[in-house]
Parts: sequence; structure tokens; C-alpha cells
Amino acid sequence: MATIKDIANKANVSITTVSRVLNYDKTLSISDDKRKIILEIAEDFNYETPRNRKKRIASASKKRARIGLVYFTSLHEELEDPYYLSIRLGIEKQCSEDGIEIIKTFKINDEYDLSVLTDVEGLICIGKFTDVQVSKFHEVSDKIVFVDCSPSEEIYDSVTINLEDSVIKVLDAIIKEGHRSIGFIGGKEYFSEYNTPVGERRDKVFVEYLSERGLYDEKSRFIGEFNPRSGYELMVKALELDDIPTVFFVASDSMAIGALRAIHEVGLNIPKDIAMVGFNDIPTAKYTFPPLTTLHVYTEFMGETAVELLKERLEGRKISKKVIVQTTLIIRETL
Repeated sequence: MATIKDIANKANVSITTVSRVLNYDKTLSISDDKRKIILEIAEDFNYETPRNRKKRIASASKKRARIGLVYFTSLHEELEDPYYLSIRLGIEKQCSEDGIEIIKTFKINDEYDLSVLTDVEGLICIGKFTDVQVSKFHEVSDKIVFVDCSPSEEIYDSVTINLEDSVIKVLDAIIKEGHRSIGFIGGKEYFSEYNTPVGERRDKVFVEYLSERGLYDEKSRFIGEFNPRSGYELMVKALELDDIPTVFFVASDSMAIGALRAIHEVGLNIPKDIAMVGFNDIPTAKYTFPPLTTLHVYTEFMGETAVELLKERLEGRKISKKVIVQTTLIIRETL
């Protein structure tokens, strides 16, 4: 390994001069040319200052962060509606870039195996959870970031979208297109521990917003599950109405894919006979026939943001933080 003495001999200067140049001593009186020669020789010798060597060794020996990921759905449910999958991929991508190890636990038989989350420094929890479940997570770690829900905001960090504003964005676009007969196809999620339905805000905002404008019709509202099969079955029922709505707001793109199939099967034209707007903008939305108009939710970015929030917590931030990610309406060919 090269020494300061080797560099000094090569540059024909004193050891003190080399040391001061390599430590960027601005008070040193030396020509720019001589400074450049010393730096070039040091680079040729692959010289490393003691300070930089200590930093490198410390970085190499630094313990790799280890976090837990608690997942609201089962792997099967994730495949049927890739909304949460996209969030998880965002988390995994960011953790990979930051050298963070992830220990994952999915819902299995309506339970979470928290015993696998050993020696984790913090948690990221994706989905909806009961107060009892949140308390159990807290026993694992008090450093928790929730994604897609925001419990106990004075204690925990969270990443969400403004769902109310997002639904209104969709409904305003529908009304602007001249539609007055507006249907809704939505789903419910359930707290697994009690089989209790989660309050579905898309449905709630749809009813309230259209009721205020005299456009709500209870007969045109259909509720099932967030998957293509349910979207298909609910649209089949909707097509049996005497007065079929001219447009449907479908609460997830996965449901919309099933609903589109039901419309095609009876020979109706989209959007001439029935228009449609989805929600989430999953990767397949642009490849439906016709391509689906939908609300884009920046799910991968939500996952990345959750990792950044947890890193801040691990570095000592005490004050809780809530990040609200904006959404964008993507106009394609179904509206």
C-alpha cells in the first residue's frame, strides 16, 4: 500500500505538503499545477487517506438494516387485484437499493404470523388493520409505517391517497361528459379477525356526491369483491336493469376487466352504449378492449415513500408524519 512518503518522493515535495494537499488544506500556499500533480500521483498509487479508510471500514462493517413487512392480503388475493402487489414491489425495490433486508408475513387463514419478524428494527404494514392488530404490531416494533391506511396518526407514520378527492375527480369527469345516469360497481374489504367489512370510502363518496346533485340511484349501485369475477357478476346484474346507466364507475381496474367482459358478451358498444371509468390504473388497464379510462394511483411511489419514512424513523425522527400522494385521471377510450 502506498504511503504519503512515496507520494512525496515522487512529487519531490515534503511529506507535510502532501498531507495538507490530500486533506484539502485551503491555507496551504502551493501552485495549482503542483497540487494537481500531487493528486494525480496519489490517484495512480490508489492512496487512501486514513479518514476515508475509516469511513470505508465503518461502512463495510455497518449492520444491515432489517425490517418487517406485514401484508393485508394473502398471496392468492394479491394476484386477483394487483393494487397491493404494486405497493409491495415499490417497497422491495427501494429496500434493495438501500441495502435493507425485508422479512415478510402475509395473511394466512385470516392470521398473521408475527413470530417470523425477529430482530426487525421497524415495520411497514400494507392494507387495512384493526386496532387490536395494530397493538400486536406495536409489540414487535414501535417504529411502524402504514400504507393505504392511517391509524393513530399522532403515533405512526402513513402513506395514503386523498381518496375522497380522487373519487370526485372521476365523477366530475363523468358528469362533464354529459352523463346523468351513473352506475357504481364496488367491493368491500374485510378485517380478517372479525370478518368485519372495512368502510369503503369510494362507495361512500359516490353516494354522497351524487346525492347532493340529485344524480344518485340506489338501484344502480352494486357491491361485491375486488376481483374480476365479482366485477363480471355484478355487471351481469346491472345489465338486467330496465334503465341501464350510461356509464359505470368501477372501484378497481380488476373489477372493471370483468365488467367489460360482461358488456362485450351482450353485444353492447363501449363507450357508445355504456361508458366506464376504473380505479388504480393497473398495468393491464391500457390493454383492455377498448383501453380503460381510469384513475392512476402511484402505488410503487407509495411503497418507496414508506421506506423513506421508516428510514427517517430509524435515524431518530420522533414526530409522526403522514404523506398524501396525489392521483391522476388517465383518459383512454372507455369514457
